[in-house]
Amino acid sequence: MTVADRQIDLTSEDTRAELAAVSELARDFFTKEVAPRYEEFAAAGEPDRALYRRAGELGLLCMSIPEEYGGGGATFAHESVLFVEQARSGELSMQLGVHSGIVPHYLLSYASEEQKQRWLPKLASGEWIGAIAMTEPGTGSDLQAIATKAIRDGDDYVISGAKTFISNGATCDLLIIAAKTDPSQGASGLSLLVAEVGPAAGDVTGFERGRKLKKIGQKGQDTTELFFDELRVPAANLLGGAEGQGFFQLMEQLPQERLIIGSAALGAVEGAYEHTLAYVRERHAFGKPLFALQNTRFELAEIATTLEVLRSFVDDAVARHVRGELDVKRAAMVKLWCSEQLTDVLDRCLQLHGGYGYMEEYPIARMYVDGRISRIYAGANEVMKDLIARFL
Repeated sequence: MTVADRQIDLTSEDTRAELAAVSELARDFFTKEVAPRYEEFAAAGEPDRALYRRAGELGLLCMSIPEEYGGGGATFAHESVLFVEQARSGELSMQLGVHSGIVPHYLLSYASEEQKQRWLPKLASGEWIGAIAMTEPGTGSDLQAIATKAIRDGDDYVISGAKTFISNGATCDLLIIAAKTDPSQGASGLSLLVAEVGPAAGDVTGFERGRKLKKIGQKGQDTTELFFDELRVPAANLLGGAEGQGFFQLMEQLPQERLIIGSAALGAVEGAYEHTLAYVRERHAFGKPLFALQNTRFELAEIATTLEVLRSFVDDAVARHVRGELDVKRAAMVKLWCSEQLTDVLDRCLQLHGGYGYMEEYPIARMYVDGRISRIYAGANEVMKDLIARFL
């Protein structure tokens, strides 16, 4: 039975039990199979892609994609649980937000039936890894300024340009590329094309993966530059079937991407709070546990309250999204507020760890640098403020 066949009530006992089961499964996967390999992935600059296969075997990938395309036939609420538990574990080498929460939904919404049958099962099984190439060296949140070109030549589009900060760039097999099919038209000249670039595609002429970028955080997650020098992509791989729909498609999908940021922020705050509470109860200073000091107790009381509000805000947004009611303004609010609370809480939790909070062997140190990007990607928070203000 798929989501389309039943009325989803996220407050029902059955659904809550289902989400709890997903949460437990995801928590075991990240804490037992992924997190212990952090040092290995950080050194390599990418995770072991076999873990995507393992996540697929467990049914953790593409949970909100219909079963006829290899997905779980569930809701975004199930995906949200996955992102919460991954962030809570403190190990973010697998970019599942992109692979499972973003790329498959572009395909589900805009690809042809034949393409859905070809691409989605491979993403759901973990056989293929997905990525999306939007950001360029000269453009960040300003998607209208994209300069990469895709020029029609017979049955192909010929793509030339460069992208940067591409999550899963080193490991992806399927890549959605944002490019100008009509450079004279600004935003209305933007289109999305799908390229198969993995080993199964053979020698992909005109496509080059650049260096793995050295980041202050998320060191085990492959973030790369990508270069296109007359890369040929079949014209049939134009998402939506007509040129000029790319900007609309991006805007339509961005609310879910911003909700993913909110879900991950919730998970990271939960994890940081749990680590810090345990630490201050064990660590002694001035002859007593840190938790006995009034400042420590006051800080944790505020963090616990923030966590409760954060959980309610994200749960409400997820429920709205499942009902098809999450609008642009609220999605921007979720991304803005949750990421701001995340970086604030992580800073306070690190401070409560004292000097040990500055040591990489403590999870809070890694979570601190890993979380900082949340205020930048999926649209910088300054852009979120401007976007929200348009609706005031």
